[in-house]
Amino acid sequence: MNERTNELPPEDYAEPRCVLCDEPYGAEPAVRAVPQQRIIEKMDDYMSRRDYSGAERHLLYWLEEARLGHDQRGELMVENELIGHYRKVSDRARAMDAIREALRLVDELGFDGTLSAGTTYTNAATACSAFGENERALALFEKARAIYEASPRTGQQLLGGLYNNMALACAALGRFREAYDLYDRAMEAMGRFPGGGLEQAITCLNRADALAAERGMEQSEHAVYALLDQAYALLTDPAVPHGGYYAFVCEKCAPSFAYYGYFAAADELTREAKRIYERT
Repeated sequence: MNERTNELPPEDYAEPRCVLCDEPYGAEPAVRAVPQQRIIEKMDDYMSRRDYSGAERHLLYWLEEARLGHDQRGELMVENELIGHYRKVSDRARAMDAIREALRLVDELGFDGTLSAGTTYTNAATACSAFGENERALALFEKARAIYEASPRTGQQLLGGLYNNMALACAALGRFREAYDLYDRAMEAMGRFPGGGLEQAITCLNRADALAAERGMEQSEHAVYALLDQAYALLTDPAVPHGGYYAFVCEKCAPSFAYYGYFAAADELTREAKRIYERT
């Protein structure tokens, strides 16, 4: 004690600091936020070059940074990116790990009912559907739909993507009437934002697959070919920017055209995707 002032010196009442984190023991750790926008932009760069291993290293690095910086919002963003990444590279085990962590973070952050939760539910559901867990996927899609449709801040691109992916799960379960209604909603939503034609093309191809699965190719041939023609027209619209995402969509759609005998269209889309990847 300071005899002149009767005050205790700091070392008598302050908690000692941790030598590793420079925070007082028992204190609430300070949050060091990761640069979310920069992480996403760099991820887009990796994907435009199909550098999947680089993309994974990038995300895992920032996931660890978010954890060390006690940035749970940043963790949630990175886990969402990892869900999509592992879905694209068909790594089921790691995708399910990322889903579990993302859903945990939504709960811990108290985000249930927010657009962030809706995005997480949609990403998780899309991955579950891709790996054949369509019942689980639909339950998650329904949670996302309730949030998106209730919020005036939901972008049409988010809504269109939800409807399209939810329709895929319905079709996989033989619930075709629901799938067609969702495809209609997806087409309408995607027509409301610039660049939505690429998403509409994917929806056309998905709907063609649903028709062929429900009725058989002989009964659905006319409708299927009309949808393929519509998809091709959307993909070859001169107004569509030919960037990295366009290449990704072309590469994704080409096998569907080949499956239905549109070999010239499939070859053209594959060549265009290759040209873009080589250029970037």
